[in-house]
Amino acid sequence: MLELKNIYKTFNPGTVNEKQALRGISLTLEDGDFVTVIGGNGAGKSTMLNAVAGVWPVDSGQILIDGVDVTHLSEHKRASYLGRVFQDPMTGTAATMGIEENLALAKRRGKPRTLRQGINKKEREEYRELLKILGLGLEDRMTSKVGLLSGGQRQALTLLMATLKKPKLLLLDEHTAALDPKTAAKVLETTEMIVNRDHLTTLMITHNMKDAIIHGNRLIMMMDGKIILDIRGEEKKKLTVEDLLHQFEVASGEEFTSDKAILG
Repeated sequence: MLELKNIYKTFNPGTVNEKQALRGISLTLEDGDFVTVIGGNGAGKSTMLNAVAGVWPVDSGQILIDGVDVTHLSEHKRASYLGRVFQDPMTGTAATMGIEENLALAKRRGKPRTLRQGINKKEREEYRELLKILGLGLEDRMTSKVGLLSGGQRQALTLLMATLKKPKLLLLDEHTAALDPKTAAKVLETTEMIVNRDHLTTLMITHNMKDAIIHGNRLIMMMDGKIILDIRGEEKKKLTVEDLLHQFEVASGEEFTSDKAILG
């Protein structure tokens, strides 16, 4: 469903601020894979996700989504293949519009706009049933402005919007990092439920090793713009934080130093 072939990306080349962010990344995600991505600051996690989303062009290499070469497609043309949830709960929704209006925008993405009625009764019932899944009571507040919601409520809504049209690939960029632990756990639980229910191929960056181990069927760890660990199947199911730290040290020759990632 996703193929990255020998991707390189350098920022500010030829200057004192030159940063080689991706160094020959190659990665293949099969249909339905739920891959968690972990690594320290500057490892290349978000750069890889942004390369897939088309936020900036890569220097070399090839990106394929569902067999289609999207390497040279602009971000907005690539968007039809993707669902994305960002770290900031304020991103991805329209704050001055109602909950049902935001869901309607997500449902109509990529379709031509017409002068017909905005939201019909059938759609409203569909949105109500979708919101019930979250268990946050939003189905009783469908006309409320999104800007009045808490960060967790807004992030859960963004997740619904990103998956409403069952994208080829779901990108989650530390989407629980700005939430308190209880709310983050609820959003992650909802994420897993939606991904499994709709069999969505998913790439999730997390700053938390425990979350990376618990969720998904595959874990990759990045360092200095490269993938240094790729753990899946039974090996991942038996994995502990201590095992992961040991494997990191063996693969990199260094000690993992991010307390935030280790302690969660």
